[in-house]
Amino acid sequence: MSTQATNKPVSDKKEAKELARIRQLRNFGVIAHIDAGKTTFSERILFITGKSHKVGEVHDGQATMDYMKEEQDRGLTITSAATTCQWRDYTMSLIDTPGHVDFTVEVERSLRVLDGAVGVFCAVAGVQPQSETVWRQANRYNVPRIAFVNKMDRTGADFYKAVESMRTRLHANPVPLVMPIGKEKEFLGVVDLIEMKAMTWSDDDARKMTVGEIPAELREEAERRRNEMIEGVAEFHDPLLEKFVEGEEVTNEEILIAIRNGTLSLKVTPAFCGSAFKDKGVQNVLDAIVEFLPSPLDVPPIEGTNPENDEKVVRELLPSEPFACLVFKTINDPNGDLTFLRIYTGEMKQGEKYYNARTRRFERVGRLMRMHAGNREPLETARAGDIVAVVGIKEAFTGDTLSTKDAPVIYEAMDFPETVISMSIEPQSTGDRDKLSAIIGKLVREDPTFKAVTDEQTGQMVISGMGELHLEVKCNIIQNDHKVPVSVGRPKVAYKMTLTGPKDVEARHIKQSGGSGQFAVAKVKFAPNLEEDAGEDLVFVNSIKGGSVPREYIPAIEHGIDSAIKGGGRLGFPFCKVSAELWDGQSHDVDSSVMAFEAAGVLAFRMASDGNSTLLEPLMKIEIECPEEKTGDVIGDLSSRRGIVDEMVSKPGGISAVTGKVPLAEMFQYSTTLRSLTQGRGTYSMEPASYEAVPPNIADKILADAAGS
Repeated sequence: MSTQATNKPVSDKKEAKELARIRQLRNFGVIAHIDAGKTTFSERILFITGKSHKVGEVHDGQATMDYMKEEQDRGLTITSAATTCQWRDYTMSLIDTPGHVDFTVEVERSLRVLDGAVGVFCAVAGVQPQSETVWRQANRYNVPRIAFVNKMDRTGADFYKAVESMRTRLHANPVPLVMPIGKEKEFLGVVDLIEMKAMTWSDDDARKMTVGEIPAELREEAERRRNEMIEGVAEFHDPLLEKFVEGEEVTNEEILIAIRNGTLSLKVTPAFCGSAFKDKGVQNVLDAIVEFLPSPLDVPPIEGTNPENDEKVVRELLPSEPFACLVFKTINDPNGDLTFLRIYTGEMKQGEKYYNARTRRFERVGRLMRMHAGNREPLETARAGDIVAVVGIKEAFTGDTLSTKDAPVIYEAMDFPETVISMSIEPQSTGDRDKLSAIIGKLVREDPTFKAVTDEQTGQMVISGMGELHLEVKCNIIQNDHKVPVSVGRPKVAYKMTLTGPKDVEARHIKQSGGSGQFAVAKVKFAPNLEEDAGEDLVFVNSIKGGSVPREYIPAIEHGIDSAIKGGGRLGFPFCKVSAELWDGQSHDVDSSVMAFEAAGVLAFRMASDGNSTLLEPLMKIEIECPEEKTGDVIGDLSSRRGIVDEMVSKPGGISAVTGKVPLAEMFQYSTTLRSLTQGRGTYSMEPASYEAVPPNIADKILADAAGS
């Protein structure tokens, strides 16, 4: 997995020193389902490494990493917070990410720039819905991971059951490197299966750990678990595999090499357990981060594109290469907007200017700093491998690459999910209208999943996001942080449409009124694109033979169809899952033009969709946990909301977990209903699943309301 950078001949002492520094870097994030204990785990890391002198607790609003007022009030993470700490001789850049699906953008952009991650799982619940989402995101960016099974002191905790759920639900290959000593209230510590030592922690200080011999009654099980661990990683180091097959004694060094190789190749996930709240098990994970997660030199060279000639650019992640960094986050701040950067190559200096190939302009770095949640540490220079924040950048936003003008590069930007919910917003005072627009503009810039448009017909501003909580938080920020009182309308679902069936049309855009006219004829076969993984709204196929439509006009037809699809026609609901095959047409030597054929494309889709449209709505994957005696009430209520139950599982402690799918339109203010049904003991989480057809009777009402509004 290591790149050539680690084997490159070192030309001078300065570069050797710099390579040694980068090898001691660990950039990692903490990812998990909401309430699995990510922020508590992060707080313990800060305390154990000496970065914090007091443990901040999530439940009392004192967590260091939850520094926003909204986070402290709600007891959940909304924005990813970055910090830096030291463990042994290593410098760690840690990003604590949100677990709520409404803030999935924070996980997406953090994983894009991180080299590794720690996945936190609840020992009682195992893998939960958002655990699956963040795991898929980490797979997409090829991020090596370590697993920490948290809350081992809770009633119903089961380390091995949680590990098995990782295999079945995440299709991961977790290999336990520790064995728990006791469980639930009797959880005392762990057996280190590499060193074969027992570790127990003091209940009053996270940094007091006792290492001793394995209790006699656990020795046999520990030997068996160790053999299972070696078998799980042997294939990743040939000397270990040979000794294991021959039944010879293996060294700890060989085991460590095999685990590291398996982790870096994404084929193994080292698994640990503990109780972050009780300060147990976090040190093991810190050691594992150092031993098994990659330094910037251990990840493949990053690929980009030269914007001048579209050629591929591959650079090793070294300070000696030309400077390049990726903007992965912006924050609106009264003391100067913050822009977060991951520096891949070269070095950045305070006061210097850097080139943004997207805007073709230079951005000047006013102040350069390293972040500790909401606090800032000034820097003069940042180098390859560093994650830093700067003040002074005006136009760059998430996904932009900054580089030098002499060696420009653009790295692949991030893809973000589409918004699923929207609502109207307006200031309570007419005089605040311009101020509100400016504030929303800043919020849109810092959050790619938050959008705002002004309805041309009503003049009303409409904001869109990933869920009710997402929009509620944005409105609270506008009112509490910016002091602009607002009124909001009822949330609206982001409906879409698709074609009901195939339709072959001939669109004739012909106008003649003196002078040069307009002439374009396009014959197009339209059909719904019913493939399950159809990601694009439009799949356009050019089947023109013999040049009946000149080549230069074909992109104009595609653009016209695409704009008609996105515009949504008379009702304003955008179309999706459409395929269009241009198979014939006509042109005129004088009167044909790009504009004429674009108009023909628009007309073609209008003809195809007229009387041939189906309304689609977003379906959400939902998981509800409730007391067993309330399960019938919960399922009955879900059915009344057009929900479909896929599975019901009994969990320890008299809890039922109900999973299924339900239309988003039926789930507004569901938390209030669930609390009422379960006497405040029920919890739920949702994430977007798919778009499906709306039942005809409901679709008719929605379309009638849309036509009348």
